[in-house]
Amino acid sequence: MKIAKNPVENFINHSTSGSFILIACTIIALIWANSPWQDAYHALWASDFSLGFTDTTFAITKPLYLWINDGLMTLFFLYVGLEIKREIIDGELTSFKKASMPVFAALGGIVVPIALFFLLNQEDRGTHGWGIPMATDIAFSLGILQLLGKRVPLGLKVFLTTFAVIDDIGAIVVIAIFYSHGFHVEYLSVAIGLLLILWLLNYLQIFSKYLFLIFGLAIWVLFLKSGVHPTIAGVLLAFVLPSVRYVNLKDVFSNLNNNLKRLKESDPKKHVLTEEQQVAVDEINAVTDQVQSPMQQLEHGLSGWVAIVIMPLFALANAGITINLNSLSATHLISQIGISMVAGKVIGISLFSYLAYKLGIARLPAGIQFKDIFAVSILGGVGFTMSLFVAELAFREDDLLTASKLGILIGSFGAGIVGYFALRIQLKRKTKQTD
Repeated sequence: MKIAKNPVENFINHSTSGSFILIACTIIALIWANSPWQDAYHALWASDFSLGFTDTTFAITKPLYLWINDGLMTLFFLYVGLEIKREIIDGELTSFKKASMPVFAALGGIVVPIALFFLLNQEDRGTHGWGIPMATDIAFSLGILQLLGKRVPLGLKVFLTTFAVIDDIGAIVVIAIFYSHGFHVEYLSVAIGLLLILWLLNYLQIFSKYLFLIFGLAIWVLFLKSGVHPTIAGVLLAFVLPSVRYVNLKDVFSNLNNNLKRLKESDPKKHVLTEEQQVAVDEINAVTDQVQSPMQQLEHGLSGWVAIVIMPLFALANAGITINLNSLSATHLISQIGISMVAGKVIGISLFSYLAYKLGIARLPAGIQFKDIFAVSILGGVGFTMSLFVAELAFREDDLLTASKLGILIGSFGAGIVGYFALRIQLKRKTKQTD
């Protein structure tokens, strides 16, 4: 098994591996929702489930799809927050010089699609969905890049990953400010107080995963009750999680050497470890666990769950659109979202990147041309996961929800197909130029 050379490559590998499962679940949801068993599909996700004590303040009853969107997706947002924190501490966002080009690309990819959506939407209905076209789906877009194989330069993958992460920051801010409902300051105040306690413990280098779990659940419930979308709690928890290790590496190396020496002295032909050897193995496992910071441990532990379980479940619960005359009636919204996602991203990412370069604010990544950036900007229009999430918040109780989801699927599919072939042609041209 090939090990990624750095955290960015490791993240790219995790994202691409989950993208194909995500696509499969999307297809299953669409087929199921348009089959003779479509009523069973909608009834399943609308089924109510309760958590907590009956008739108490903290009893929570929600349909299954909301347990996924408000509950499991909090873990997704926690993972996104950990990605952002890692990039700030030791990645592409450590300095403005490194981050400038993706930052301007992301800024253009947020501002222009929103502006284009408002320009196209001259009606009162549907305007609440203005946040839908602003996000880029990292898993899907990197999955498409993966189809092009080793011809894609690492710099281009890093560029796409970085501006998509910054896009996520913008989406998180928009959700927190514009898509939260029924604000209750008393619940939010207690939640912020618990976050401050976790931050203080982090500052004092005191950490317990059990305490973090208990506080995390309490903060999630408080955010849910406060009216601020509970997934924001996941992002904030990421930023109070310790990012430093609590062991001295010299002590770790000494401990490892001593235990490895005990294993080396054993009989290699014996398949069953002695009690002493088993103790040595257990000590090695315990020490290696301590080398990573709590932030890295949680990010590594969540990566597989997010890619293989949480995002596919989200797609299965939210991508099932029953296509009929009612869903096609709001053609204006379908086209507005699709055009804003694709054209808005291409214009915004390309134009802002070009202006930043010409003004001397940013520089192109090594080995990357503007034609590469133009081609990859088309993939920026693949906004599946976060766009569906915003659509659900914008139109949860509205008959426009199905139309908005249809616009997202059409826009994402179109951006993926066109982006794939645009990049394929561009990479072939570059290969011929170097031959």
